[in-house]
Amino acid sequence: MGRTWSTNYASIHLVAHGSQCCKAYFGPSRSPISPTPTCSSPPQSPISALRLRCSEEVPHDILSTAASKISKLPAPTIQFLDISREIPWAHFTDPLSAFVLRCGPPLTDFPTIPLSDAAINHLIQLPHLRTWALRGPPPEYSTSHLPLVFPPLTELTLLRGATYGWFPLLKHLECCVSTTRSATPLDIAKESLRSLSAEHFPDAIIDPSFSFTVQMFRNLALLNVGPYCCFPNGKDQCTFKLHDDDVTQLVTVLPRLKHIAFGRPCPENSCSTTVACLLSISVHCVELRSLGIHFNTTNIIDDFRNISEGPRFQELRSHVWMPFRSHSPSTSPKTVADGMIKIFPSLGVSSRDSRSHELEEM
Repeated sequence: MGRTWSTNYASIHLVAHGSQCCKAYFGPSRSPISPTPTCSSPPQSPISALRLRCSEEVPHDILSTAASKISKLPAPTIQFLDISREIPWAHFTDPLSAFVLRCGPPLTDFPTIPLSDAAINHLIQLPHLRTWALRGPPPEYSTSHLPLVFPPLTELTLLRGATYGWFPLLKHLECCVSTTRSATPLDIAKESLRSLSAEHFPDAIIDPSFSFTVQMFRNLALLNVGPYCCFPNGKDQCTFKLHDDDVTQLVTVLPRLKHIAFGRPCPENSCSTTVACLLSISVHCVELRSLGIHFNTTNIIDDFRNISEGPRFQELRSHVWMPFRSHSPSTSPKTVADGMIKIFPSLGVSSRDSRSHELEEM
């Protein structure tokens, strides 16, 4: 989402011009950076945002100078940061961590940058933090020294290996009841979180334990989980370990979901879920707009028949749009499309070719 940059922000641009010149610029101007080897002085008045950009060939001495300037920026009034992911973190992790430690309650948005444990602990306690993207694991906590609060996030993104460490921590926080507050550290976040993404993590397993953690955030509207069904040895292995009943429990607890993405189905076709799980999704998530989920297609025709003849068929409550393609040459696309329309009554069918049908909202 784009931001409107006000006049009270600091912008640090490090742009190399050949091997000789670069510039670090502080201030509200958005004009092109001129090729001068200077660094202007950081602002001393309160600022609400920090933008940091860096090109690849900036000399180390200029990087060090800019890093030292960051430590002198006024931080208590910062509301959000816009930090390029291409920053050479060897120079900036420590100064940015020190900068974060001086940020105060106004901070609402934080990007994906590596930080010290102390800086992460400080962010966890900020009362107005709304969006946070995490790349690494959390600090190590003992059972007796867990965080007492967790920020009232509306959007949480876990990248790469962050999921492995943060999901267990979230479960511990949910079980940690304060004797003075009669509440858990997650009480506010459980109500406030609307978007949860766990992206780009290989070898992850989507199992009942993973689903249990997700279900703690009962007002979720977007759930995006992007694992790879392939392990480092190159062998395909399905990582989706939920059963139909697990999916039913998930959507029963999270009926406000509008977008569900459980990764791309893998060619192994060995998962335990069937098209029956789609019926539960249709019944409970009445505002669903997009869906990506693994389900086994080995007996898909019989599965559709069992659904339409089952006692729950009349419970359909769906008004959703969901793309669906069948690439199996042995399966009639029309039969599959008809079955999908029975589950999702508001769908229409448009034929693309003899092997692929896409279902679209009428």
